[in-house]
Amino acid sequence: MAQQVFINLPVKDLQRSIAFFGSLGFAFNPVFTDETATCMIVSDTIYVMLLTEDKFQQFTPKAVCDTAHSAEVLICLSCDSREDVDSMVATALHNGGAPAQPAKDFGFMYQGSFLDPDGHGWELIWMNQDAQTG
Repeated sequence: MAQQVFINLPVKDLQRSIAFFGSLGFAFNPVFTDETATCMIVSDTIYVMLLTEDKFQQFTPKAVCDTAHSAEVLICLSCDSREDVDSMVATALHNGGAPAQPAKDFGFMYQGSFLDPDGHGWELIWMNQDAQTG
């Protein structure tokens, strides 16, 4: 059985986050959604739990990171093409995200990035499969 990954992220405004990530094409599992949390489906085995800061605080004794001054996480997702990377970054920026880093072309890999409305870093990559194999 494949392992599942659940990434937990604190958000200031849950409905704003749902609208933002919904605009990027992500779906949400209603079974794990209430006024304090939602489960964003990335793939069959990867999920992002968007939790209000109060809900997130129930899982850790540490302070919630102030993303205006500190990076707590960089989440990297693969894309099917360079165009998909650019399209998702553009959609994120159009819907309330912020620029993170300029796109980078490493030849075998292309990377774009954005910050979501809560300041969490998201990186998108496309990798040339032919370059990976040799």
